Amino acid sequence: MNQPTFVLVHGALTDASVWRRVSVRLQDAGHTVIAPSLPMRDFDGDIAYLGQFLGTLTGPLVVAAHSYAGSVISAPAALTEAVRSLVFVTAFQQDAGETAGALNGKFPGSLLVPENLVVREYPGGAEVYLRPDKFGEVYAGDAGARDRKILAAAQKPFDPVTLDGSFADAASWHELPSWAVVSTRDNSIPAEAQRWMAERAGSTVVEVESTHAVPLVRPEVVAEAILRAAG
Repeated sequence: MNQPTFVLVHGALTDASVWRRVSVRLQDAGHTVIAPSLPMRDFDGDIAYLGQFLGTLTGPLVVAAHSYAGSVISAPAALTEAVRSLVFVTAFQQDAGETAGALNGKFPGSLLVPENLVVREYPGGAEVYLRPDKFGEVYAGDAGARDRKILAAAQKPFDPVTLDGSFADAASWHELPSWAVVSTRDNSIPAEAQRWMAERAGSTVVEVESTHAVPLVRPEVVAEAILRAAG
């Protein structure tokens, strides 16, 4: 693959800045990086948004997704023919007819439970945040205290309907080569769920002792996986 552009897609509760330390490593190695911002108001809208965004880029493309964004890039309609490989970073690897919510409940261990969440109304719907005092435990326990406070204060919320969205066609990872970074101390998406999804997808797996905030805490591991996906 010749000089791919790396597209880094954030998930729920953090914006594109979750990739900043990964981006620095990829850019310092001479690569082009772009990190779009998902609306996270509904699943079909996120699929359409990413598909249209990728359509503005020339290939080849390597697309990496964190968390909920894994569900989005699993949908074939979210990608273009320029995409050559996928990287799932502590992310859902959703298939046809499935939902992120059901996948996250398939194995025990997720602390994304009602008592740890705050729901706020917005015009036309509701959006979910983590309670600031629970952000470290649920999302970023191995991040520094300052990072945890910044992340908790600057959350990008998601409408819970996104977790109930599904698609009809076979997932993109059936056709495209994929890598999966599995965080063994993840309290958001259980490691057992990540392993199960990655094995099913035939992904090349990299396990790391980290939490859901692995792009910030272990950026060197994530960047290396993305570089490997570029071939």
